[in-house]
Amino acid sequence: MKRILVLLFVCLIAGVPLCAQDNEAKLAKLLKRFPEADTNKDGVLTVKEAKNFQNKRQAENNKPAPTYADVAYGSFDRNVLDLWLADSDEPTPLLIYIHGGGFRGGDKGKVSDPLIEMLNEEGISVASINYRLAEIGLLAGKNRYPVPMHDGARAIQFLRYNAEKYNLDKTRFAAAGASAGGCMLMWLGFHPDLAQPGHEDPVLRESSRLQALAPVGGQSSVHAPTILEWYGLKSLNNSKKEGIEVDPVDGLQLTEEELALGLDASPMTHLTKDDPPIYLVYGGANVTVDEQTPWGVWVHHPIFGIKLKEAMDSLEMECYLQYKGGPAVEQYDSQLDFIIQKLKEK
Repeated sequence: MKRILVLLFVCLIAGVPLCAQDNEAKLAKLLKRFPEADTNKDGVLTVKEAKNFQNKRQAENNKPAPTYADVAYGSFDRNVLDLWLADSDEPTPLLIYIHGGGFRGGDKGKVSDPLIEMLNEEGISVASINYRLAEIGLLAGKNRYPVPMHDGARAIQFLRYNAEKYNLDKTRFAAAGASAGGCMLMWLGFHPDLAQPGHEDPVLRESSRLQALAPVGGQSSVHAPTILEWYGLKSLNNSKKEGIEVDPVDGLQLTEEELALGLDASPMTHLTKDDPPIYLVYGGANVTVDEQTPWGVWVHHPIFGIKLKEAMDSLEMECYLQYKGGPAVEQYDSQLDFIIQKLKEK
């Protein structure tokens, strides 16, 4: 039952359509737990009714109060996090949620109440972080790369440094997040450890590594030539809206510095065989993209996951990919099932 609920809520939380693995039997089981979701009282729960029920729950603001709110993990205004601790006599695993918003918007409040409740019930604590936002885009202007990524790394290091205080198992940290948050957590997961042994700041001596990755709609590359090559195009429509600059855009040519930053900011650039397992989710299908495809389609396209999976499969690494119309993931019931199982492994 719990895994069925997890599958539904992960899709709703991320704004992802229910995947092919969902069926009437699973919705019927969900109905038994939440009979009020059947608004027309016909005894059958539809996907639409399930989505409306979730939206209503979110509108009612049922999110549990954080155990610790607005905890400062760094010296900047947006270096704050919320923490929901699971009730346990033993140190608990931790899921760190990283919000999306094109690196120019978003807030730690985007983490959903069902996600927190389900993980806490499983004995897993949850943190949701803010980070400094880029003024223009990830590759240009104030707070450009690597500022957001380094903020994310510091949040991980801060939580490890305070693991005893918060009753956390510092050897079992995972990350989840959508869009830009998914891009960031992949970068953090694949990048070499940012720990600086002997640094005067003890937080920065801690490891920035993660043990499992769970992005939704995340970009495995933000390097313009790479993205255009994947789509077989010379340009893309309105690319700067998501903070990813693809050359050319409205006559704007990227500088050599921006191109170099884009390569280094791309998670796939840092992929090595010792990196953690990942379960990627994309809401759309593997459709053809042309120069006028809306940015909201191409920037969350499953090609980002397909290319990453190809690279990880070639290295015999653990990578699971779910997208509309794609092959079913046989090993796990859902992305959240993956998170739970990985964080409970010793």
